[in-house]
Amino acid sequence: MIISSAIIILAVTLYGVLHSWLASPAVKTYSRRLLGEKSDRYYRLIYNIIAVLTLLPIVLLVALLPNRVLYLAQAPWLYLLLAGQVVALTGMFIGLWQTGISDFIGFSHLGNVPRHMKSSTLVASGLYRCVRHPLYTAGIIIIWFMPIMTTNLFTVNLCLTLYIIVGIYLEERKLVRDFGDSYVSYRRSTPMLVPRPWTKNCRKSG
Repeated sequence: MIISSAIIILAVTLYGVLHSWLASPAVKTYSRRLLGEKSDRYYRLIYNIIAVLTLLPIVLLVALLPNRVLYLAQAPWLYLLLAGQVVALTGMFIGLWQTGISDFIGFSHLGNVPRHMKSSTLVASGLYRCVRHPLYTAGIIIIWFMPIMTTNLFTVNLCLTLYIIVGIYLEERKLVRDFGDSYVSYRRSTPMLVPRPWTKNCRKSG
């Protein structure tokens, strides 16, 4: 079991390093210099394809390496966990719809305007009133509300949660560069991952 966990930790670490590297401004700038500005049109889509394909080996490791069941949820906990996942998936869809599903996937970048030249707007309405990163919040809920938990799944969930938190800090550095004081003010008034529904910012409409 220890060897399985070590292999999974290594795999997720390599996954995180690869995707952090691909998302860095330096790599995007190098791609633009090598392929021209047209590369910006395809970068987001290719990045997401790579993200999916490189996640598959981790899924295989979780399934194939020696493993042990930690718990198997029974009713009524089973239904509560599944309900939580449904709510999280719904929230994820709403969050994607607010920021643009096509933009998130990369389809909207396939036009004639290079991605880095497109204007962007800070989204602070809807779910983003209550939490700065609703997609990550939903993702964490989905992976931890699994009705069955094994040692391998627990290890990968722990690693992915850590990766998400580190990724948020890296992403927010870019958001501060992009939006300046507007994002700094938004960050002060809105929690990162855990919403506070009772706060004025979360309860107000719009």
